[in-house]
Amino acid sequence: MSKITMITPLVEMDGDEMTRILWSEIKDRLIHPFVDLKTEYYDLGLPHRDETGDRVTLDAAEAVKRYGVGVKCATITPNADRMTEFTLREMWKSPNGTIRALLDGTVFRAPVVVRGIAPLVSGWKKPITIARHAYGDIYKNSELRIVDSCKAELVVTSPCGIEERQLIHEFTGSGLLMGMHNTDKSITSFARSCFAYALDSRQDLWFSTKDTISKTYDRRFRDIFAEIYGAEYRAAFEAAGIAYFYTLIDDAVSRVMKSAGGFIWACKNYDGDVMSDMVATAYGSLAMMTSVLVSPDGKYLYEAAHGTVTAHYRKHLKGEETSTNSVATIFAWTGALKKRGELDGLPELAAFAEKLEAATVGCIEDGVMTKELMPLSAAENKVYCDTFGFLDRIAERMS
Repeated sequence: MSKITMITPLVEMDGDEMTRILWSEIKDRLIHPFVDLKTEYYDLGLPHRDETGDRVTLDAAEAVKRYGVGVKCATITPNADRMTEFTLREMWKSPNGTIRALLDGTVFRAPVVVRGIAPLVSGWKKPITIARHAYGDIYKNSELRIVDSCKAELVVTSPCGIEERQLIHEFTGSGLLMGMHNTDKSITSFARSCFAYALDSRQDLWFSTKDTISKTYDRRFRDIFAEIYGAEYRAAFEAAGIAYFYTLIDDAVSRVMKSAGGFIWACKNYDGDVMSDMVATAYGSLAMMTSVLVSPDGKYLYEAAHGTVTAHYRKHLKGEETSTNSVATIFAWTGALKKRGELDGLPELAAFAEKLEAATVGCIEDGVMTKELMPLSAAENKVYCDTFGFLDRIAERMS
């Protein structure tokens, strides 16, 4: 069988630890036998990011702007322990946060629904999609450690030198200080992306913040959403028979738990990070969550929503068996290939990606799965697979 020929390369961003191992194996076992894969490769593994002063992350984001579609492996965001482990020159920021800021996009995350694996929340009958704002908040914060008594102020200086000051806190001892920001431009892009995605998928859109406490910061999010909805999307939503509403995030959590699913839940950056993990876990596993960053001008970056699976990587280095769920990483590749096929007019490429998704889900529905899904599945005659055995079973179906 001849391989499918691609026209435009994907922007490929390699990553760290166990997901880096999976990345290579997925290409070799599930993609290369069927597709003449074209990519522009960027190594976002932590050692190479340190070697380049994290320039490689910026270059990768610019490449997505040029080519329109990228696929990213999970990467390490270093903390103090990682600084020592990798002998880093600097505690580099989250590559995801950097890329999201440069693309000014919104992250949409949804679970891979598999027959036989019921959500832990029994009332959920349809997938819940988390729309996560992809700029600012704690991912672009500034922090200070306060070591003595002092007065902390928020100071804003206008272009003509006029200062506006607001007291934050008068410290009588040591403490901590953090500053966050956002922009009307980014919030506006977030809102439009959410409304457009809801219309395209014919799903209700919920949006939640905590504007009763954050009466300026969170209130600005709420107001921009309301203004754009009223001016640009209300008529289209009503014609499509879908709804938009705002509620406080604590009320949204209560509503979500009592819902049947089947809607988009838009959240600020950190809220979306946490809530997407909650939704993913409730549907079975963090490794069963798809994730795509969509920019306002139609650029796409597909990735797995989980981390680098450090514990499994350390076992792998010792030669011990692992059973790492590769579904989210596979779906990152299939999502990117489908979008590339769609944009390039290659239906055979998109069809291949759909077949790979079906083969992956089919394995699990037939009882072939990795360790963490075993107690969740209602399939009969379940078959345990290690990391690479699961990929082999998918490859058999593809062949």
